[in-house]
Amino acid sequence: MVRDNSVLYGMFAGVGLLIFSLSVVSLFQGVEFAFLNLRSLWYLIFPLAIGFGIQIGLFASIRHTAQMTGTLVGTGTISGGSMIACCSHFLLQMVPFLGISGFAIVLMKYQPEFLMVGIISNVVGISLMWRHKKGMRMNQKNLKGGSCCHE
Repeated sequence: MVRDNSVLYGMFAGVGLLIFSLSVVSLFQGVEFAFLNLRSLWYLIFPLAIGFGIQIGLFASIRHTAQMTGTLVGTGTISGGSMIACCSHFLLQMVPFLGISGFAIVLMKYQPEFLMVGIISNVVGISLMWRHKKGMRMNQKNLKGGSCCHE
């Protein structure tokens, strides 16, 4: 009997993304501010982390084909990038002398939109992986069923 740890991997990935986000903000703005930011955007940050965790769990539960690896890398990168973009304006405020403080203002203004892009990316990734997993199950049933054409 093969153990399937895909749910565990998914949970660790989702929690890991939350910890990563809190760590980045805490490093530059303090722990209290990190939790305040999490509380103000929880309705976007939690779905992003949950969607990322679901993707990792699905990926762990299916055969690792090049197509699915590419899907996970693409959508996972967008999810992580959205989370970083959400928090990066805090980093950019540290270096106004580089002339990118205007970019920080744009990131802050469109913070929810960046998170929504990540959530949409998660939905696309989850649907692609779910369809792939469903197709794998159908193929396995056909192989086990011994369906064969006799002429």
